[in-house]
Amino acid sequence: MASVWPRLEHLLPHVQKPARYIGCEDGAQTPRHGSGIVSWLLTYPDTYEVGLPNQGLQILYEILNERADAAAERSYAPWSDLEILMRRESVPLFSVDNHLAASDFDVIAFNLSAELVYTNVLNCIDLAGMSVRSIDRTDSDPLIAIGGHCAYNPEPLADFVDFVVLGDGEEVVGDITEVLAEWKHNGKGTGTREGVLRALASVPGVYVPSLYDVRYEGAHIAEVSPRFGDVPERVEKRTIADLGEWPYPRSQLVPLTEVVHDRLNVEVFRGCTRGCRFCQAGMITRPVRERSADQVRTMVTDGLKRTGYDEVALTSLSTADFSGIRQVIADTVSGPGCDQVSVALPSLRVDAFTVGIAAQIQRARRTGLTFAPEAGSWRMRQVINKLISEDDIYQTVESAYSQGWRRVKLYFLTGLPTETDADTMGIAEIARRCVRLGRTHQRSASVTVSIGGFVPKAFTPFQWFGQNNTAELNHKIGLVRDATRRDKAVRLKWHDPKATLIEGITSRGDRRIGAVIEYVWRRGGVFQEWSEHFDHDLWLEAMAACGLDIDWYVHRHRREDEILPWDHLSAGLHKDFLWQDWRDALDEAGLEDCRWTPCYDCGACTGYGIEHVVASAAPPAGGSQGTGGARAPGVSSRPAVQPRQVVGVAGS
Repeated sequence: MASVWPRLEHLLPHVQKPARYIGCEDGAQTPRHGSGIVSWLLTYPDTYEVGLPNQGLQILYEILNERADAAAERSYAPWSDLEILMRRESVPLFSVDNHLAASDFDVIAFNLSAELVYTNVLNCIDLAGMSVRSIDRTDSDPLIAIGGHCAYNPEPLADFVDFVVLGDGEEVVGDITEVLAEWKHNGKGTGTREGVLRALASVPGVYVPSLYDVRYEGAHIAEVSPRFGDVPERVEKRTIADLGEWPYPRSQLVPLTEVVHDRLNVEVFRGCTRGCRFCQAGMITRPVRERSADQVRTMVTDGLKRTGYDEVALTSLSTADFSGIRQVIADTVSGPGCDQVSVALPSLRVDAFTVGIAAQIQRARRTGLTFAPEAGSWRMRQVINKLISEDDIYQTVESAYSQGWRRVKLYFLTGLPTETDADTMGIAEIARRCVRLGRTHQRSASVTVSIGGFVPKAFTPFQWFGQNNTAELNHKIGLVRDATRRDKAVRLKWHDPKATLIEGITSRGDRRIGAVIEYVWRRGGVFQEWSEHFDHDLWLEAMAACGLDIDWYVHRHRREDEILPWDHLSAGLHKDFLWQDWRDALDEAGLEDCRWTPCYDCGACTGYGIEHVVASAAPPAGGSQGTGGARAPGVSSRPAVQPRQVVGVAGS
């Protein structure tokens, strides 16, 4: 495995941000390559500054390098200026750790967190010197793998990847490594590629697309079936039962150049049971698994000391729901040497954020506060199961302003099922009233409103919903823009509805969308997440060239009996539970958080023999969803299946 650095180094003075490509970060691992060692190239298919903070990649990077039979390095998509030079000088895709050629690794594994990076995946494979389609690759080529949230519908990339990892990666990468070590021992490159893929298909959580046939009847999928008897008909996700057993990353990377989210990140829990029907992350990561408060404190203290950061983000899907949150914040901002440490809670529910939490955070430097009401009316929040009232919103925002914040950010979705203009106009009213409340405490109080177009995702109750078209989304954004135009204290931002449309093509696409992705890539469509590179018309051209109908893929409602492209995969959720939740949404009925109610039998716990793991058996103070008493209006009374057991862990 020879370094490409001699060929790369002289190119770097001619590109923007050469520090993207040199590695040498504090916390970087020292991979040990050699005979019998399985080499992984963990790749984020976007720029270094976007990809380096990714915690999933950093966690696997450490875990693999701790193994005696594995070595892992990192790679990121080179920006277009370097790519031009690499192609001109025949420099392949490389790792940033030792600058080894990607083609020298056994596995190139991509972390996928957004659909618009799919063309970058193909570009990276091509830069590695390989055929983009798996069927055209040789036995000696690296295996191409994908994981991450987008991998729960991997079908648009099925023709380009060798295997897919569903769910938590901490344990499964070890199982995969053992299979690949045996493959190398038996002679990699001697006609055994299909054999190793057959072996990988037997690993729980691993899906091998080439081992499944898809049959169509007209436009619809008629059947997805395994090609061999030893290949599972349905692939289940991997779930680690105890997050406390995996306190990673232990040595978070500290970059030499500016990156997004440049701070210490500590994951306090994984999973969410709030049940927001639009939220794929909340559905596919169930059940909830908390770290103990003691472990979180240790990870924060050790991480701040090692990295030198003065800001720590406590991460999860809803950090204020962490049962030990108040004390952890208090210990962080008041511990020895922590006088100037600030705490960021990047994912906040307005019904779990209290004056007490605000008072603890404000003792150090104030970072921004972002709250996500998601919808502009109580009716819509019942539809999407975001069961927070206007009073919740206003009390929370006032708590922030009363503790010294001058601005807050509110995040909303538009294009949600059953949404009307009146619901949309509620976004503007919430923004204006929040400013009025803020002005009672801060003369310069302001609100930033961000609006995203809703894209239905696999394994959510809204997977059957027909997405709004661009005209509808532009109309709704225009309503809010016109209503807030004269209020200088309200700043409005929105996601381009054209990009929302393209995300919709890939989010619920089947294998036929692979040809569209390849068409766009071959015509220069890379970095489609970046506004300066995004090419809406090229995607429309590709759909037409491939004979595919955008309305059919994006805007139509799905039937209950329709076979969805991902039905042969499992996120642990029963399909009939999701369908019933979709019907409840149309009936404007919500479901309470199942951590504090009897079980709804979604399948995430019962199917895996794992209960929710929380640090205390009491619901979070300040939450609107309690363990008893009268239900809020519009909350479903769907009967429970069985009582829920809450598993306690030490350290609360």
